[in-house]
Amino acid sequence: MEIEQTSANALSHVVAKAIINAPFEKVDIADWLLNLPDAEYQKCSINHIAAGATSTYGGQPMSINVEMIGDALVIQHYVATELRPDYCRMLSQSDVIGKNGRTKVQVLWELKARRIDDNMCEYTNEIHATATPEFLEFIAAHGITLAHAAAARQLASGLHNDEETPVFAKSIERKALTGQYIY
Repeated sequence: MEIEQTSANALSHVVAKAIINAPFEKVDIADWLLNLPDAEYQKCSINHIAAGATSTYGGQPMSINVEMIGDALVIQHYVATELRPDYCRMLSQSDVIGKNGRTKVQVLWELKARRIDDNMCEYTNEIHATATPEFLEFIAAHGITLAHAAAARQLASGLHNDEETPVFAKSIERKALTGQYIY
């Protein structure tokens, strides 16, 4: 069940953009994401460890991503709530493993393409991290305030998103133009 992000549970909200030098009609983010090879995912960030595609019991497509965000190992279980060539909305109840132990956060990942002209698109990579009730209990048990946790997550997520977004855009571009991934 999706948790609505509010000021009482927000951990981070980051947005990064990059140019895709390919016609809008050839870009298919949903196809790119759900067929992304593990090796390609790893090349998009030094903090990417592994990725794969699967589905829920109900048949909804999923992307499983394993990465470092700051000093935490994060396993994303992204379920596709909307899939189109120009927009993917992926929602995860993510496992977070850090020096204080293991907990969960909700992550909403939105991948968007917007036509600029006949040969160019703008790619937007937007990520919202929201504290789950489990996470709020976890930080309270460790004497960490939500404000402190949110500041750390905002910084780490922003740096991560700024690194991966231009490489994601190049990978989407190559897939749109050649049908192949970069790796």
